[in-house]
Amino acid sequence: MAFLNIPNVKIAGIASCVPGQKQLVQDCKCLSREDAAKLSATTGIFERRVSNEETCTSDLCLAAANKLIDELKWERSSIEALIFVTQTPDFILPSTAPILQNKLNLSHRCLTLDISLGCSGYVYGLSTLATLVSSGSIKRALLLVGDTITKICSEMDKSTYPLFGDAGSATALMYDETASPIYASLYSDGEGYESIIVRDGGRRNAAKAESLAAVLVDEGISRSPGQLALNGMDVFSFGISKAPEVVRELLSDFNIDINSIDHFVFHQANKMMNEKIRKKLDIDVSKVPYSLELFGNTSCATIPLTITTQIGDQLGARPSKLLLCGFGVGLSWGALYVETDQINCLPLIEI
Repeated sequence: MAFLNIPNVKIAGIASCVPGQKQLVQDCKCLSREDAAKLSATTGIFERRVSNEETCTSDLCLAAANKLIDELKWERSSIEALIFVTQTPDFILPSTAPILQNKLNLSHRCLTLDISLGCSGYVYGLSTLATLVSSGSIKRALLLVGDTITKICSEMDKSTYPLFGDAGSATALMYDETASPIYASLYSDGEGYESIIVRDGGRRNAAKAESLAAVLVDEGISRSPGQLALNGMDVFSFGISKAPEVVRELLSDFNIDINSIDHFVFHQANKMMNEKIRKKLDIDVSKVPYSLELFGNTSCATIPLTITTQIGDQLGARPSKLLLCGFGVGLSWGALYVETDQINCLPLIEI
């Protein structure tokens, strides 16, 4: 495990962006109306946002970043680092972060980095970028986090397609010696890498004709080796075990009173899983916001999307104590504690 104590970093603002196109769970081709109703009752997901063929994750993050930079009135030349977290990049190579640096008209002196992570990506990305800013060498930085997971799901796979939606986000960090420390605890266990996987397309299993051919895996599940496969039971067991554990350890290690926290923002996996996590931690339901109903599981974007759409007004009005927790693909998981001071949370952006 990695326990991090990160001083001198303030979250200045957060923006989220989603595609304009909505799709109801009941309209998914892989589900009957009866099955759709059962799935929504279990997962809490009723509709998601689905990107068109032309829109990539970077486009969603670009729109969020442009709005956020303008709202904060930051000179673009003052932004010295950009980290892009996704598992749906523009290309295998080059990395997408330099492309975003150019599209945002940032300085050539801006450090850029891609991080390939999904469900835990916001917590990992925020910890990584905050550590860079903490020394004072970098004064302003952007964390761009998102995925267009629907592009890699089979529309005929009831175990994945109805669950996922597309979204991107931008978070602005700045050096501030008066900021309270950010605390984080991060874990990984690659033994479970097959639980959430796209088998073909990398160098281990190069893309070939068969990678595009869908096969019947089980009733209601047809997909190709080039599309997302999810072992729901394994992921469920992992989530309800590791998420409460890492939250308790973080609170214990840094002597944080669980009752002092204003909001617990968990990765939006599914309502049943998240409610089990909440109950294990004995957290009041009023402290755990959800965005699942309208957006589904948006991978690494779920935490910032939930913040901006569900508690953004509260965070903008007063200081708050947040506990963020992400868990999933990798397998990887982590928790992060941050005290905020009137974050500029923008209204939801649609493109």
